[in-house]
Amino acid sequence: MPRLRSVADLEALRRDILARRDPNQPCVAVCSGTGCKAYASEKVVEALEAELAGRGLSERVAVRRMGCHGYCERGPVVQVFPEEICYFRVQPGDVPEIVRTTLEDGGVVERLLFEDAGGERRVHENDIPFYKHQNRIVFGINKRISPYSIEDYIAIGGYGALAKALSEMTPEQVIEEVKRANLRGRGGAGFPAGRKWETTRNAPGDEKYVIVNADEGDPGAYMDRSILEGNPHGVLEGLLIGGYAIGAREGFVYVRQEYPMAVDNLEIAMDQMRELGLLGEDILGTGFSFEVTIHRGAGAFVSGESSALMSAIEGRVGEPRPKYVRTSIRGLRDKPSNLNNVETWANVPLIIDRGADWFAGIGTEGSKGTKIFSLVGKVNNTGLVEVPMGMTLRKIIFEIGGGIREGKKFKAVQTGGPSGGVIPDEMLDLPVDFDELTRVGSMMGSGGMIVMDEDTCMVDVAKYFLEFLADESCGKCVPCREGITQMLHILDRLCAGEGRPGDVDTLEDLADTVQVASLCALGQSAPNPVLSSIRYFRDEYEAHVADRRCPARVCKALTAYWIDPERCIGCGKCRRNCPVEAISGEKKQPHAIDQALCTKCDTCFQVCPARVSAVTKLSGEPVPEAPAATAG
Repeated sequence: MPRLRSVADLEALRRDILARRDPNQPCVAVCSGTGCKAYASEKVVEALEAELAGRGLSERVAVRRMGCHGYCERGPVVQVFPEEICYFRVQPGDVPEIVRTTLEDGGVVERLLFEDAGGERRVHENDIPFYKHQNRIVFGINKRISPYSIEDYIAIGGYGALAKALSEMTPEQVIEEVKRANLRGRGGAGFPAGRKWETTRNAPGDEKYVIVNADEGDPGAYMDRSILEGNPHGVLEGLLIGGYAIGAREGFVYVRQEYPMAVDNLEIAMDQMRELGLLGEDILGTGFSFEVTIHRGAGAFVSGESSALMSAIEGRVGEPRPKYVRTSIRGLRDKPSNLNNVETWANVPLIIDRGADWFAGIGTEGSKGTKIFSLVGKVNNTGLVEVPMGMTLRKIIFEIGGGIREGKKFKAVQTGGPSGGVIPDEMLDLPVDFDELTRVGSMMGSGGMIVMDEDTCMVDVAKYFLEFLADESCGKCVPCREGITQMLHILDRLCAGEGRPGDVDTLEDLADTVQVASLCALGQSAPNPVLSSIRYFRDEYEAHVADRRCPARVCKALTAYWIDPERCIGCGKCRRNCPVEAISGEKKQPHAIDQALCTKCDTCFQVCPARVSAVTKLSGEPVPEAPAATAG
């Protein structure tokens, strides 16, 4: 492709690309995000290419590798265009039927369609509950372009926002547009992006930097990963616009080591940009020059913090530093530096292209636009969802997520990752935005959303997140290093049945100290899981201390397993699977567990047939004696 030397050249290339494409050409789009690749979507692509070649259809039907579609648990996801027929859990063996039934005969393969709870099959994406309640202004681009094709991105208007900013707007006007849109940082804190940009632009010095934070260390969160893998151009375009507005000539993308495909797709995108002249010197003939460097992080959770991340880019240990001077004034190489996360940068081209009023028309008064969440846990439909700010937890969990698995009762949802808080069922109608989540003791974070059911122990949940944070603390400051460790010791004792009177009050006191005195956001937010779970589930904490009981029957030391002789049918599954031979009983006779041998591994509970449910968990209740007839 020829080098683009002006905005007019970019528009001419866009017209040429569109002229060469038939919008009605049949196309099979296969999700090639990490989730679907784990389900062998690449083999589906290979099978499609071979089948089409064998039937002489290769010239008529296109096969495209696209980015993540979000409905990850039902991968591999395949869409047939222009009809937009959605197929799920497609295997290579399904390909001949798809080609024959859909591409040749114009029908649908019923068994590969989405089936709702009432047994009705849905053909199109907009009819599927998981998709139809979303507003995918950022993430929806993934299904429209291949991450390996800059032509795809240009065809849908890509780099038009950059051209507009460079040719029609001053840097101050770009910043003002972002400020009017009230774009708040999607990385967790929710600080207004435009104000941060303005601070960096006005900071003294000619050398400035813009940085993409793609560290994304929250367990179970992969929103940024999927954006980078599926639409690296959108993030890079946002970064260039930010560089122009702030006065930077160099940018960095800090990507965690565990994201190799994101790095590969970024490198491909950057090579294509350089070939067209969209990266490097004198971009689009406007005099603006800009370069991007990819830095691979070592995987430390704390390196997602701004000053720690910049220290890592400099080649030093990724540890935070005191912020009496902000990184927007003195950051990377002691120069003014602006850091935003992947999703924030991806929103920038949309704001410049469509205008601040359009963006501000989505969301709530204080939180504009949409937010991508990683919806996981005990919910029927897991994956990545993008919703307008202000949508309620109830709608996200029950209409998009399809409710709780196995018909169990919803108990709580954890938002904001390991540094977030738990929100109980009485707050299901809470609008999800930055301010509302903070008000109830949680946070937006990067967008993790873990759903928990009635079988979840909230003390155990707090312990799980504190274990993660204790391990990830850099140890530089005493309040974080020692405070989190001491809180974890108390939680360990509670779950082990060794709680003491006053332990809950001590947890709250320690949490307050860690919040106030820690050096960086990791320590300052670490107590959130503990404080929020105590706030809404204090009775569970008290039960662990006063009654030596785990109401959810999760904590092993406080739980015993018993086989109900009235329910047991003597199938022998529990006895055969018990790893320590603690279960005895004759065939078709009630079985029994030797409590002295039982290691509480939960195997018997898992393998007992659901229609029988003879294995019962007890906590705080005496274990009934086994009938003598079942012994031996």
